[in-house]
Amino acid sequence: MYILNIKIYTDYPEGASPLWASWRSPLVSRKGVPGDRESEGSGTTRVCTEEHWPCIKHQVESGSYQPAPILGVEIPKHNSKTRLLGIPTVGDRVLHQALHQQLSPIFERDFCRHSYGFRPNRNAHQAVTQALENINDGYHNIVDIDLKSFFGEVSHELLMTLIYRRVKCPQTLKLIRKFLRAPICINGKLVKRRQGVPQGSPLSPLLSNIVLNELDKELERRGHRYVRYADDFSIYLRSKAAARRVGNSIYLFLRDKLRLPINREKSGIRRPGKFYMLGYGFVPVFRKGSKRKYQLVVDRSALRRLKAKLKFITRKTIPAGFAERIARLNLVMKGWIHYFRLANMYGKLQEIDVWIRRRLRRCIWHDWKKPNRKVKNLIRLGIPPGMAYAWSRTRKGGWAVACSPILGTTITLDRLGRRGYISMLSYYLKLTRG
Repeated sequence: MYILNIKIYTDYPEGASPLWASWRSPLVSRKGVPGDRESEGSGTTRVCTEEHWPCIKHQVESGSYQPAPILGVEIPKHNSKTRLLGIPTVGDRVLHQALHQQLSPIFERDFCRHSYGFRPNRNAHQAVTQALENINDGYHNIVDIDLKSFFGEVSHELLMTLIYRRVKCPQTLKLIRKFLRAPICINGKLVKRRQGVPQGSPLSPLLSNIVLNELDKELERRGHRYVRYADDFSIYLRSKAAARRVGNSIYLFLRDKLRLPINREKSGIRRPGKFYMLGYGFVPVFRKGSKRKYQLVVDRSALRRLKAKLKFITRKTIPAGFAERIARLNLVMKGWIHYFRLANMYGKLQEIDVWIRRRLRRCIWHDWKKPNRKVKNLIRLGIPPGMAYAWSRTRKGGWAVACSPILGTTITLDRLGRRGYISMLSYYLKLTRG
């Protein structure tokens, strides 16, 4: 039990308090959202300046601080649906971050070891690795449960009860409740909020872990193998009968104890070959002595999204120079491979590399435009003048030329590399094999 006093946020020398630290946090040191009254006319909000700080300090200490309405913004999801984000004003984000910095150490020691989302020194790779270990240990019946609109369904009453078990400071609890009850502005209209936490606040990940930690404790008490990353969790069992029994009991626990609904369409009992987690899939290892063992691969939907991004960057009609195009390409490629480096994708990356190079060659061919310019550039690349003239007058389309020896023998991988292009396969091998 911890008796947190709200004065811990304010009784510090200027520049040394948790509130000043939260202001310097990357989560809040950015321009305000449109309509943020604290950011209008100034570009970047200066909440903790001498002008504003004494008033905010007094309001926080006295319990009279009133959060501003949060801005509701819908962002597209990869399945053509949308997700509603609740974005607080910059001033409120400072206080959210300060609360997070003080509450996180208190609750972190209570969190279970197989919870990997939004926690220090834990990440998605650890969650996927643990899932693979469970499967390779023979737990091939997986209870995959998808929570329906989790961030919008969290019970405020239950959440405040769980926080009260560890934090007894009335002012802190009152401040958290005010943040939870702050109305949301959707299409210019204020809507009351009586459940859910705003997905977009620095405090939301911690609050979601506090609620779902009760599920973790229940699974630990029963002795089940499980993996949870934020609101995505799966339970691993040896038999289908046990998986069906556990799935039903966990459904009742979520409904009756945590008051959380599940998405029945996306939930079910899976075998490893039909199970996907955080963008990774699981396929058998076809190697002698590796019977009933599995390895990680990239989910097909993740590959489709990657190719869509690469296709947009390498469109011949976008207004971008070759250097800018390569810079964007490398940025997407490095981030994607860093996340999916645990997967076995040698063959897939070979195919994507060939496809990207052909698209880059087509962009170059399109930029050359006129036949005379094509002749000059082909001669510079070492093609005899007669052949360069004939190639420049080809009736083939741009894609056919990119796939032909016309550009395959002139714009080589070595020449692309000198312009900054990095092969996805070579970068993947560098990360995985050193």
